[in-house]
Amino acid sequence: MFRPLAAALMLLLLTAPLASAAPSTNPADMPAGTYVIDKGHSSLIARVRHVGLSAYTVRFTGFDATYSYDPKAPAASKVEATIQAATLDTGTDKYNAEFADKFLDAGANPTIRFVSTAITPGAGNTGTITGDLTFRGVTKPVTLDVTFDGYTSGITGQRSGFSARGTIKRSDFGSTFLLNPPLAMVGDDVELILEVEFVKQ
Repeated sequence: MFRPLAAALMLLLLTAPLASAAPSTNPADMPAGTYVIDKGHSSLIARVRHVGLSAYTVRFTGFDATYSYDPKAPAASKVEATIQAATLDTGTDKYNAEFADKFLDAGANPTIRFVSTAITPGAGNTGTITGDLTFRGVTKPVTLDVTFDGYTSGITGQRSGFSARGTIKRSDFGSTFLLNPPLAMVGDDVELILEVEFVKQ
């Protein structure tokens, strides 16, 4: 008799914080501190044109990222991220290592790194982030359009989410495999798509 009641109360206690804590999309509501990426709920995707017909899509499975934040000085936030080039996932196992080597030079340059240099808040929950991207041993500035998807707290911790988009030219970083005639099969512009969640330390 009492076990079902106890189970129901326990379920209520566990789910109530989730039901009541709707995410806030006001960046000022996010507490100051250091946030670490939740890799299990984050995606790093790149898309590039293949023979002019499709946006060939790959993702990375090995990455880390952190950011520091102060709602009193959001423009002073700092973002750092690293991606393991060898974790390129094309969706076809036999291509992963070859493409990581030929497109990303993963053997000689195993780490892709991004360090922010400027954060510019925009209207509402949008803004831009500019930083130095190091890829194939070459460092170039890159700007991403960012949307703050929200902040919430509950049994999963103090959690924030962001979406980011940007485009780079791979040739700027020395990636020219299948770029030029007679085998110009893969485009130069690479669209970067990030859907990421962070947890406050």
